[in-house]
Amino acid sequence: MSAKRVLSVGQCMADHGSISFTLGRHFAAEVVRANGSSDALDKLRQQPFDLVLVNRVLDQDGSPGLELIRQMKGDDALHTVPVMLVSNYEDAQRDAVAAGALPGFGKDALGRPPMLERVNAVLQSASGPTTST
Repeated sequence: MSAKRVLSVGQCMADHGSISFTLGRHFAAEVVRANGSSDALDKLRQQPFDLVLVNRVLDQDGSPGLELIRQMKGDDALHTVPVMLVSNYEDAQRDAVAAGALPGFGKDALGRPPMLERVNAVLQSASGPTTST
């Protein structure tokens, strides 16, 4: 079984580091950083990922992560890639799920059992990284 690959979009360096450490420790996952929506879409079209974690507000330009989720779900090549919003705000989580994301988690839940269970459910069901071809 190959290592699981996760794309982390719009996290500041500290949060990206925390997410990478947690997913590496618990799932031996490789976490790749994308700074913004265009960077994320380019990476998704070029490389396979098992899960995409999108920050509520992208660190690079302050744009809403929900827009990237909508772009992914509206794209024929990317709509099946699992995506979660990283946000402590319940209303933002509801909006993301309504846009097609899986229920995500907030940074305050990082490493806690409910967050680990949500991520595990996605990574364990993935037969391998989802490709865009």
